[in-house]
Amino acid sequence: MSLNCSLWQENSLSVQRFAFARFSELPEQGALLFTLVLLLFLTSLTGNALIALAIWSSPGLHTPMYFFLANLSLLEIGYTCSVTPKMLQSLVSEARGISRKGCATQMFFFTFFAISECCLLAAMAFDRYLAICAPLHYATRMSRGVCVHLAGVSWGVGCLVGLGQTNYIFSLDFCGPCEINHFFCDLPPILALACGDTSHNEAAVFVVAVLCISSPFLLIIASYGRILAAVLVMPSPEGRHKALSTCSSHLLVVTLFYGSGSITYLRPKANHSPGMDKLLALFYTVVTSMLNPIIYSLRNKEVKAALWRVLGRKKL
Repeated sequence: MSLNCSLWQENSLSVQRFAFARFSELPEQGALLFTLVLLLFLTSLTGNALIALAIWSSPGLHTPMYFFLANLSLLEIGYTCSVTPKMLQSLVSEARGISRKGCATQMFFFTFFAISECCLLAAMAFDRYLAICAPLHYATRMSRGVCVHLAGVSWGVGCLVGLGQTNYIFSLDFCGPCEINHFFCDLPPILALACGDTSHNEAAVFVVAVLCISSPFLLIIASYGRILAAVLVMPSPEGRHKALSTCSSHLLVVTLFYGSGSITYLRPKANHSPGMDKLLALFYTVVTSMLNPIIYSLRNKEVKAALWRVLGRKKL
């Protein structure tokens, strides 16, 4: 498609259509990347759907920990579906364009699912804290109503932040160029196309990143600090091992998700590189979503057994 910016909003001279930059100028590399991303995308969708189905269909897994895990799988499905299909189209097609409304919609859903996942990971850490540090009160403090409330707050915060950030950014005018130096409508590359001074918008993005990425992360660190302190005073080595094993999968998922997200959104603007941003975005939008169900299924006997039942096989 042509990348000239002749499509203007009436009376505001604002670009009405964008185009994603090519990931590579070589067709062979584009085809190879398309195949790799497609395989990762299908693996992610299949794995997360199976995890959610296994938990829903197994009464023995209707506990707070697995309730949150099922929510995490649903968030991962939405997260990858908000970005990957358009990315795949751009990799092998000349139709790399996206309308202003389409771009705003993609940004909203991406932000919605990402922020919701940050909050949900914090809720999962709180659940592990209560299970290990206050086992006698766990059943009452983590009742079904409390679990539903925590999950609802996570989804609700994500929705509010997504609406607020998307509306704030797309209230700006975009003077061009209309090529987005990225493969989806992420906040920093869209802001780079806006007219005039965007320092207030950039500050808002940074503040939201600190509040919605760093704050849940600090809650996770606090929870695991208390967990570690409780585990160290346990008299039984078996008890210490069992307590830590219930947390290991969650800790690994947190490290993958928060690590790539923090590097992308919390490092100084001067250190941003379009190429590095694309690679990081590819990692946290596709790779981590594919790894999460693998991490939980390989390290959890109950989930593994439920998956075998869903697949119609007996546990070996």
